[in-house]
Amino acid sequence: MPSYKNINYSNRGMFLEHIINNANTYYLSKDIAVIYKKPTPIKVLNISYRSAKTTLIDKAVFSETSTLDYNGIYKGKYVEFDAKECKSKTAFPLSNIKEHQVLHIRNILRHGGIAFLIIFMNNKFILFKGEDLIDFIDNTERKSIPWEIIEKKGHIIKEGYMPRIDYIKVIDEVYLKENENGK
Repeated sequence: MPSYKNINYSNRGMFLEHIINNANTYYLSKDIAVIYKKPTPIKVLNISYRSAKTTLIDKAVFSETSTLDYNGIYKGKYVEFDAKECKSKTAFPLSNIKEHQVLHIRNILRHGGIAFLIIFMNNKFILFKGEDLIDFIDNTERKSIPWEIIEKKGHIIKEGYMPRIDYIKVIDEVYLKENENGK
């Protein structure tokens, strides 16, 4: 297992997003799933025209709250998830998830979609089900999810070559096999 001790957290999230983006490109090229990173909604306030072919956005603001990072479809199921990196070795801070994101996860689950987090923590890639996140939030006063709970309830995404993390395989094991078994 490779070590990630020298990760620069100034661009936290970019490491994980890069790996997920590559996985999504792989899934699309192999006709496995159609999942994309959602663009952050912005409202352009000022632009400069540098040349006939080049326009520069000088000033922009977020136009609305963003939901989760990724969405798409896999085997006829709507899938949406967020990528989270965590420096802490003992707990995942719930402050990393905004209230509107929790509400969005609730809505997806209520309508039969698949929603989860991919968390990179303690040198592991973990799929943490939206159902388990909601259950934890609804049934505890804690401001963070202890590592022991993430380890117990989460599902390790094994590393490989192509794609580096095969989270679709975990969706098959966790969501689609559970549905086949009547869960």
